Amino acid sequence: MRLLPASLLLLACCAMPSTPEPDPGPPAALPALDDARAGELARLALDNIPRAYPYKPGFVHIGPESARPPREVHPVFWGSFDWHSSVHGHWMLVRLLKLRPQHPESAASRALLEAQLTAEGLQAEADFYAEKQNRSFERMYGWAWLFRLAAELDGWDDPQGRAWRENLRPLEARLAELTIDYLGRLSFPLRTGVHPDTGFALALELDYARRVGNAELEQAIVTAARKFYGADVDYDGRWEPSGHDFFSTSLNEADLMRRVLSAQEYSAWLEGFLPGLARGEVGNLLTPVEVPDVTDGHLVHLAGLDLSRGWTLAGIASALPQDDPRQRVCLDAAAAHAEAGLRYVFSGHYEGEHWLASFAVYLLGGSGISDSD
Repeated sequence: MRLLPASLLLLACCAMPSTPEPDPGPPAALPALDDARAGELARLALDNIPRAYPYKPGFVHIGPESARPPREVHPVFWGSFDWHSSVHGHWMLVRLLKLRPQHPESAASRALLEAQLTAEGLQAEADFYAEKQNRSFERMYGWAWLFRLAAELDGWDDPQGRAWRENLRPLEARLAELTIDYLGRLSFPLRTGVHPDTGFALALELDYARRVGNAELEQAIVTAARKFYGADVDYDGRWEPSGHDFFSTSLNEADLMRRVLSAQEYSAWLEGFLPGLARGEVGNLLTPVEVPDVTDGHLVHLAGLDLSRGWTLAGIASALPQDDPRQRVCLDAAAAHAEAGLRYVFSGHYEGEHWLASFAVYLLGGSGISDSD
């Protein structure tokens, strides 16, 4: 038998018809946020916002006079275990009223918000920050959620919503001043999987600044983001998560930078930062995690990690064209994380139930992506 020369054999093989790749179908989708689910999530906030104890103060005591009940220190955001959880619980109720205005708990939500978001109470919350020892209180995690609440109310065509929006202005103005001052002094970002993570806060604060037209705050955030993250390359996702994380600091960063860079700049930056993303090779970042103990207030953070990874991955995907393979990878991983995280929202234990619903609504409601609705 005569053998073909290697060069002709190669040509013959190349000429043979190849088997087409099977159509993978559309990427996985997030669960729907219907009226029933909205009502169930709202009920968690309605139960927890008025719950005064247990409570974690989180501020500096300068003398015996500082030891006061939470409601005297924070006349609005005094329940739900801590200040920031109360803030994003209020935000969640507003968000659900906008997305699903007729959900089963809508009337109760309006009644609670009306009782809580008073002009007097919010002015007192703003006055709290006048004291020097309080100026870093909830910096910047709680501030980010307060800005999120203000952005949600801004422009809402609703009589009650407009009143709550006006009442909030003194507090948001004070926090905007503090944020600009802080970013002017911050030399390095905080890269962590818990509250102080800089990437998370800057993303929400940038959305707010653009929503309300605060050009000074927007410029401070964009400048900081470029300084902190613009040159980042080759992130090693094997080092995440830590045991108590409810954020991925790397995905928070990537979700922020889509807001800062142009589409072309962002695509190139993302390739440098997570070079294996198109192949799904980014360490542990695409793999949902399990919560070993929902009764442990720190270990249950991992449920929040699943949910926040879901929204950051969806955000990253939103900045990529449909023919970019990284979009499919991110969307499929976002759906997997949503499925994993939602299992823990209704655990029956206060450690997770006082805050996880807000994370679920941020994810399912497309916050940070489809904020115009």
